Amino acid sequence: MGHFSKYIRPGAVRVGTSRYTDKFETTAFRNTDGTYAVVVLNRTDSGLPYTLHFRDQLAEGSIPAHAIQTLLFQ
Repeated sequence: MGHFSKYIRPGAVRVGTSRYTDKFETTAFRNTDGTYAVVVLNRTDSGLPYTLHFRDQLAEGSIPAHAIQTLLFQ
């Protein structure tokens, strides 16, 4: 819960996401200040690269095995 509450603020609204593989779980929220928090969860035993598209922004990264990451967008 600590990880989520650091980036997803009170009053945030969940927004839709889509993904191209079942190796990740994703969810996203629009905070009341207009920022978006996108949470990526890797449930596999291997680290994985990913590319995240948000409107006209692109974020490339990697996530370790059994890890969770949150990306923030304006």
